[in-house]
Amino acid sequence: MRDAAATRRRLLDAATDEFAAHGIAGARVDRIAAAARSNKAQMYGFFGSKDGLFDAVLAEHFDLIVNAAPLDGADLPGYATALYDAYLEHPEVVRLATWARLERHPSGDLFADGVDHSAPKVATVAAAQQAGHVDASLDPADVLSLVVAMAMTWSPASILIAAGAQDPEAVHERRRRGLATAVRRALVASD
Repeated sequence: MRDAAATRRRLLDAATDEFAAHGIAGARVDRIAAAARSNKAQMYGFFGSKDGLFDAVLAEHFDLIVNAAPLDGADLPGYATALYDAYLEHPEVVRLATWARLERHPSGDLFADGVDHSAPKVATVAAAQQAGHVDASLDPADVLSLVVAMAMTWSPASILIAAGAQDPEAVHERRRRGLATAVRRALVASD
């Protein structure tokens, strides 16, 4: 049984790399099986199909996608910079979510499981609005979406410039400061 668990783990790791790099349509099960030192029959036995394997990979990374950083409604700039760091540390998660958005769910919730995964964060933003920390003229769901989008400015999904771990720390610090300032000016309630 330990060999089966180890094989399943290798398949998930190899599939994470493959799907992050090539998306669902572009991923090749032959490459996944070879990278996992396994075979297609084992992969299909565990996951049923390539789509089933992608679902398993996405589910495994779900917590990082949805909860990459803790949200403190009184500190939206801090949340945005924590997301920047999480996206920098786990670029594959951003790529997986982007592929899921592009190839599966072009609109609406990223996870089509009927659960509103953003509801707890939206409630946190709404409470921060009631406490006077966040601009109350904005819809709390829109505030959350704006903060996440701003934090993704330099993510692997960026159209202009994607941050990389190899970038100088001074550049990361400059981006964090700019991001925090932009979030503060755009969304934090003024005194």
